[in-house]
Amino acid sequence: MQERNQSVETTPRPSGDFSGSAPAGGTDRTLTNTYDPYEGRRVASSRLVQAIYLVFGVLEATLFIRLVLRALGANAEAGFAQAIYGITGVLVAPFVGLFGPVPTGGATLELHTLVALVVYAAVGWVLGRAAQVVFGEGRSAIVSRSDSVQTRGR
Repeated sequence: MQERNQSVETTPRPSGDFSGSAPAGGTDRTLTNTYDPYEGRRVASSRLVQAIYLVFGVLEATLFIRLVLRALGANAEAGFAQAIYGITGVLVAPFVGLFGPVPTGGATLELHTLVALVVYAAVGWVLGRAAQVVFGEGRSAIVSRSDSVQTRGR
């Protein structure tokens, strides 16, 4: 919760009195505190949405790397390629065979990986928006509290 404090010191004078003497009675100091009671919930909601986007961003990046490796005909026996294909194999499995048999060997454009990229991007966006709607806080308010110190003249 972000809180702002403002201290204002005043010495009001009666009208027409320019002698510089202290007033007979009035406000010496006013302290005002303002804050937004809903800010904590908005911050937590935005962190959740950022976490969802981060997870799906990493998934998208690995799928894109797979797409590039297959399109350039990378050696499937290399350690990095094996790791990427192993990680993303589960992600593209629901889409394999969508456009006929998958060619083996050589440089190929895997259309099922492209479809997986689009589908997972859409799922990530929908989950992020849903989390924002369900857990987000649309309200905003400013609560102010002012305290005044008054002196009494003799």
